Parts: sequence; structure tokens; C-alpha cells
Amino acid sequence: MPRFAANLTLMFNEVPFPQRFAAAARAGFAGVEFLFPYDCAPAEIAGWLRESRLVNVLFNMPPGDWAAGERGLAALPGREAEFRAGVERALEYAQALGTPCLHAMAGVVPAGMDRSRCRATFIDNLRHAANALAPAGRTLTIEPINPRDMPGYFLSTQADAHAIREEVGAANLKVQMDCYHAQIVEGEVAEKFRRWLPHIGHIQIASVPGRHEPDEGEPDYRALFRLLDELGYDAWVGCEYRPRGRTEDGLGWLKTID
Repeated sequence: MPRFAANLTLMFNEVPFPQRFAAAARAGFAGVEFLFPYDCAPAEIAGWLRESRLVNVLFNMPPGDWAAGERGLAALPGREAEFRAGVERALEYAQALGTPCLHAMAGVVPAGMDRSRCRATFIDNLRHAANALAPAGRTLTIEPINPRDMPGYFLSTQADAHAIREEVGAANLKVQMDCYHAQIVEGEVAEKFRRWLPHIGHIQIASVPGRHEPDEGEPDYRALFRLLDELGYDAWVGCEYRPRGRTEDGLGWLKTID
């Protein structure tokens, strides 16, 4: 059975963020992820992890002005200095929290911007970030995101993500495969696992179309979990879904996985 990590940005919203760590542990999770840790001091989060005996498996690098609609900087020409400062800030948190994976969000491409410039910027920034993370033993991830939920996001397909990964050429760069986004954009999630699993550094799950618990709609997660076991996947699966009600009430799916 895969190792599941609760996403504390979306799950356990019944309680404030500091209390979600203990709630996740009580629910049976051994790992947690979240979008951004930067509103809290690293020592605070490290304490919550330690008290709950949890590991933090992933978070995102600073995304720019989230409130203004920015969704990452890595592929945006002219924002290189800000992106690189974000790499250093994220690495400080990762070292304090023991986090193995950091996600560099590509960003939403402004109207009229040349996508070839964005791609070149993305590749240069990823090379810089991978080099910065490598001495600390951290993995850098990039994630295709569907255009319905995030219009204009630079990266949307698994094939493009892996082509960029190959061009960057860094051993510690992997693709973060969110099955929810992949199902919406392309489908055939199982085929993509078979093709690219050695280069997938993190997996996330949610049902389509509602982005709820993985026990309804598409894809067939029970079959996908069995396939991951067969293929020998040993990294984490992040539960990045929006519970239909109270988080604990929707965890029946987890108790039935064998």
C-alpha cells in the first residue's frame, strides 16, 4: 500500500493550521504536505511535526503574489532574482523541517508573452534551483496543472514536463504527478505511471470532477494504488483533495485500502 500524506492546506480545515498536524496523526497519517509554510516560523512547524511524530514530505517554493493571482515565478522572464531568492528561502525551511521535496511552480503566463522565452527561463531557473538543492540532498519537482483550475499556467501535460526535465538534465529534478490534473487534461493515468514512474518524485490524488475524496468519479484509484505497488513506487502519495464534509468523516476510503 502506498504511503499517504495529508495535505494540511486542504484537509482538516475544521481546526486552525497548527492543530491540523495532531489531527492528521490521530487520523492515521504518518506524513503531511502543505502549499506554503511561510506564514509560520520554521521552528514552530518543526515543533508541530515533532509533537505529532509526522514527517513533512513536500511544500511549494514562494509563488509570488498569490493574492494577486500569481501562481509561481519559475517560467516568468524578468522575475529570476525573485525566484532565486525564493529558492533560498524554501531551502531554509526544508532544512529546518527535514522536507525532501520542493515544488517550483512555473507560473501563469501573462497575455502576449512569448512562450519560448518562458520555456528558456523555466529551464535556466530549474537548473539553478536543482544545483542549489543538490548539496542538501533535496529533490526539485515540477507539476503540470490543468487549465480549467488554473488558466494560463505554463505547464499542463506530463509529456511536456518530462521533456523539460530531460532538457534540464539534473538528477534531482523530478515530475510531481497530480492524478487529478492529469485525468482532466489527458486521462490514461495508469499508462503514464508505467511510462514515467522512475522520474516521478511525488504523486497527488483527488477525484474528478469535484476534487474530493478518491472514492468517487475518476480515475479508479484502487486500481492505481495496486499498480503503484506492482511497479515498486516507494515515495509518498499526497492527499490534495477538498473533503466533502468533515475530513475525518471522509476517510473511509483510506481504511479500505489493502
